[in-house]
Amino acid sequence: MMSTYESPEIMENEDIAEGVFTASGSCYTTTARRTQVPETGRQNYVFQIDAVHNADHNSNKQQLVIVFSDPVTYVSCNGQGATYISGNGTTTLTVNFSYWNNHTDNIGIGDFTVTSDASNLQYVSSVLYDVGQC
Repeated sequence: MMSTYESPEIMENEDIAEGVFTASGSCYTTTARRTQVPETGRQNYVFQIDAVHNADHNSNKQQLVIVFSDPVTYVSCNGQGATYISGNGTTTLTVNFSYWNNHTDNIGIGDFTVTSDASNLQYVSSVLYDVGQC
């Protein structure tokens, strides 16, 4: 006997402190660490993001979704083809890149710079998606 399909419900709740992000479809292992905090004369945070591509294909476009502990505003980064997409004023930023990666390769995105009113902004998580398989 077949049961009746029930479509899942998606509900938005801004009172929840955590977000759930799926890494499904990502062939990158991504890590990040904070390398600079605000100081006199420089009011931003800087992060180093590292990603390892381990797949059976090449890649020429990536999309980074990075989550912080508090709302941020994207400033800049030195990543190849870095293009801000969305997220200013929230805890989650999306930025596109255009690295050429072989089947197994590494990406180092240094100087990922954001501003925040937080006194101790922390990196929470990140996923680098392959959006340009070759």
